[in-house]
Amino acid sequence: MKIGALALRIIQQFVRDRRTLALLFVAPLFVLTLMKLVFDGQNVAPDIGVVELPSTVTEQLTSADADLDTYTSIDNAMADLRGGKLDAVLAFQDGKPSLTLEGSDPTMNKAVLLLIQNTLRNQVNRDATPVVTYLHGTANMASFDSFGPVLIGFFSFFFVFLLAGVSFLRERTSGTLERLLATPIRRHEIVAGYLAGFGLFALLQATLIAAYSVKVLDMYMVGSIGYMLLINLLLALTALTLGTLLSSFASTEFQIIQFIPIVIVPQAFFSGLFNLEAMNPWLQKLSHIMPLYYGADAMRGIMIRGEGWGDWSVDVYVLLGFSALFALLNVLALRKHRRL
Repeated sequence: MKIGALALRIIQQFVRDRRTLALLFVAPLFVLTLMKLVFDGQNVAPDIGVVELPSTVTEQLTSADADLDTYTSIDNAMADLRGGKLDAVLAFQDGKPSLTLEGSDPTMNKAVLLLIQNTLRNQVNRDATPVVTYLHGTANMASFDSFGPVLIGFFSFFFVFLLAGVSFLRERTSGTLERLLATPIRRHEIVAGYLAGFGLFALLQATLIAAYSVKVLDMYMVGSIGYMLLINLLLALTALTLGTLLSSFASTEFQIIQFIPIVIVPQAFFSGLFNLEAMNPWLQKLSHIMPLYYGADAMRGIMIRGEGWGDWSVDVYVLLGFSALFALLNVLALRKHRRL
């Protein structure tokens, strides 16, 4: 009888807590559906720029489903390769094939290299071994070096989000926030103060993750570590403002955890850990509303391609915009506690 009464109480608690029911029943279906859409998309064909390619080689590459762009000048092809429009450039100079790989994605490098080698090997009386060079990276660059920059941004974002959400929630549940709202301090001053306090630890965490990745894990790094820290800090700031915002709609730490399938999991799928080009075109557009997408893009540009400010400044402005938007919504969310 006592066991039945206890079980009934637990059941009633679950039934009354719609968020818990959603986490239990809806969240797994949402994540599985998202995984289906991400992994069951379209085949990715390498984009190869070709210069003075024999017609027989062109036909065989086309039949292998490679996307070929024909150029009359090697300089124009290399310009598009540096601009990220191509995965490789194949040229024939003095009858000798040369292949330049973009290099930032080891998986794509291996796929293009295998395709080109097999194609040339099938040509009669032709040297099947092209001279291979890399625009970025090296032939020995591991896959971890490719998606490592994305992981740095993801973990900074994830843990700062949890830190901000749980900490700000405790400020509310302990009554500290209500006491602050009873003073003459304005809402935007409260938000700014909390962001500054939490931001110090977010800065320390971002610095630790970045330094450990480069110095201890020996992650591939050709750009400025200062730029890398800047992007990591901006990602942490975005996660900080988002975490404090969502904590306004939670009553317990468990409810903060419930936001993870909705907020954090999609960030991972659209951050660059998985090839966005393999997704359906309409699904790729969702990446543009994900803060981590911009942070990961800048991080990979800095660490793997050695890009400077002009190449990823747009990513910085977008992250600052997300942070400003979430901070403004934080100020508005405080109205539900007390109107000043």
